[in-house]
Amino acid sequence: MALTPFHVAVPVRNIAEAREFYGQKLSLEEGRSADTWIDFNMYGHQFVVHLDERLQTAHACNDVDGHGVPVPHCGVVLEFDDWHALAERAKGFVDKFIVDPYIRFEGEVGEQGTMFFADPSGNALEFKAFKNIDSELFAK
Repeated sequence: MALTPFHVAVPVRNIAEAREFYGQKLSLEEGRSADTWIDFNMYGHQFVVHLDERLQTAHACNDVDGHGVPVPHCGVVLEFDDWHALAERAKGFVDKFIVDPYIRFEGEVGEQGTMFFADPSGNALEFKAFKNIDSELFAK
């Protein structure tokens, strides 16, 4: 089955701040927008921010490979080279990673590059990569 674009919508506390973070810092192309929302192209997927001025974020964490992984979170799976490039770029604009870029499950089935950081509104984002996405994404 061919992959189809995913749609994710998250709340943000400020539209201009979200536009700067996703559009300028993450370099995502902006699509349609209004005063209270913006569509972004997140690596071929529709990622939408919606204004919620009363936004309060709190995350539970689950232990995964010795790291506290925030729940909820969303993100995208990249090619390994793209993930490495984003990790290097993110080090220039992310003040504090939730989980620093590293290789998870190293030497095991499902080995992957991963990193977590939050947008200015506190939405937790994960960017990960597999060397062979087709065979490793759902490998047990």
